[in-house]
Amino acid sequence: QVQLVESGGGLVQAGGSLRLSCAANGGTFTDYRMGWFRQAPGKERDFVATISRSGGSTYYADSVKGRFTISRDNAKNTVYLQMNTLKPEDTAVYYCAADLGVVRSTRPDRYDYWGQGTQVTVSS
Repeated sequence: QVQLVESGGGLVQAGGSLRLSCAANGGTFTDYRMGWFRQAPGKERDFVATISRSGGSTYYADSVKGRFTISRDNAKNTVYLQMNTLKPEDTAVYYCAADLGVVRSTRPDRYDYWGQGTQVTVSS
């Protein structure tokens, strides 16, 4: 079993940047494809980005493509989400998740472990 702990959220003005981190404890980090999701109040949890076990392959939601970058450091058991050119509509609780599956997925129910989330608020 792996425990995931996110950090790096906060309040930022529109156009600004934030970098989220997610540290994994327990298990073997390279067994997992990692993903980031977000959930705004009253809305469903939405896919943001995912990265392969090696870090060589990434995939993004259209709404963040070109602005967000997912990366991982397997030596540090950590996955990151660099968020640039932030918009008020990016405001949400951001969650990292670990997926044991073989096939890339954007569905939250395909992910096996979740962090507790970190709040990102973008002011206009």
